[in-house]
Amino acid sequence: MKKHICALLCALLLLGGTVPAASALEGESLRAADTLAALGIVRGDYALDTPATYTHAAVLLVRLAGAEPAEPTPGTDAPAGTPDWARPSVACAISRGWVDAEDFRPGEAVTATAWCSMLLRMVGYSDKNGDFSIAGAPVFAQHIGLISQSCVGLLTRGQLFQQLRDALTFPLRDGSGTVAEHLVRSGACTQATAGALGLLSRELTARQAADRHMAAVFALWAYDTEEDLRKGDPSGSASGFFISSDGLAVTNYHSIQGASHATVTLSSGECYPVESVVYYAPKLDLAVLRVSRTDVDGHVVPAFSCLELAGTPDVRAGDTVYALGNPLGLGLSVSSGVVSAPSREVSGYALPCVVNTADISKGSSGGALLNVYGHVIGVTSGAFANGNGMYLAVPVDPLIVLNFSDPGMSLAEVARLEKSKN
Repeated sequence: MKKHICALLCALLLLGGTVPAASALEGESLRAADTLAALGIVRGDYALDTPATYTHAAVLLVRLAGAEPAEPTPGTDAPAGTPDWARPSVACAISRGWVDAEDFRPGEAVTATAWCSMLLRMVGYSDKNGDFSIAGAPVFAQHIGLISQSCVGLLTRGQLFQQLRDALTFPLRDGSGTVAEHLVRSGACTQATAGALGLLSRELTARQAADRHMAAVFALWAYDTEEDLRKGDPSGSASGFFISSDGLAVTNYHSIQGASHATVTLSSGECYPVESVVYYAPKLDLAVLRVSRTDVDGHVVPAFSCLELAGTPDVRAGDTVYALGNPLGLGLSVSSGVVSAPSREVSGYALPCVVNTADISKGSSGGALLNVYGHVIGVTSGAFANGNGMYLAVPVDPLIVLNFSDPGMSLAEVARLEKSKN
């Protein structure tokens, strides 16, 4: 009986305020809506499961940009059919180039391509300048880490809320800070509110590290022969990550050792060939690859999401770290741990390794070991065979000072050269 009374009281408390439908009381959409409501971006009933219209998307975008009260360029008006309450915001979004007036359909459900195009323009990317294509906007948004999940078809309001929430911590392309920081500067919300929601903290949780940076990590597939490549029969799986938007990427040397070809698969599912090896050091167990910007299906990506190298000078025992990679070849994943020893001599490694407790497995070799700021301190490489949670990462310090302008060699050339030395 007491349990029934407790449950009834909880239900009455929930009904005391304005809440979304019971079918959506839990989950990411609700958490995102609550965050946006606290910032004044979402107002009134959440209606998480209902379709999001073009009008709704444009109004939310203007609020996300801190541009309300909306002030469109004189002479700019909203398309016919736009509700009166939304006309200033829609006109503002059009005048700023975030919304295409010709393709704007006020009462219709917004598509993933239209929404991602709006969002990309708001944070500073331009389809007119060739940063992305309208059709490829959802994939490009995932490539650069603006959205963390694939986005297709017609969108619900709940899906829109999730992507708006994720965009709050995304850096504006002009380098002026994140979307949330811009909201504070514009006076759309207070620093106290944004801070209380965790939007101004530079330190990432494991969830945030995965959401923001998994797009820069890939699964690496090595092939011994061209025939194996044609058959899709890899000799091994490993990991890697991009360090430049044009395709420079880092992995372990042992991940590519002996291979004549390799491909990389992103979190969004596209597969790209490895063009060349621009640097490698067997004793350091490091390699820098050049990945083609044209995928195996012939589509060209404007840019890859990439990670910043920080190195190990400031790493201390007890620091939180996150490992991103492709364990067992099963797909990209994240694990967390702490630094056990920031600089330990290990047999077989030319440089002292970062010993840590972030779980890795076979296939994780070449993945990124991040600090809490999302910067790479090491390349996940191995483990002590008889240790418990004693995983090894090669420090990235040598890569920070190198120039990678050399076109490099093919994987096959590297394999032949190294074989000739033995």
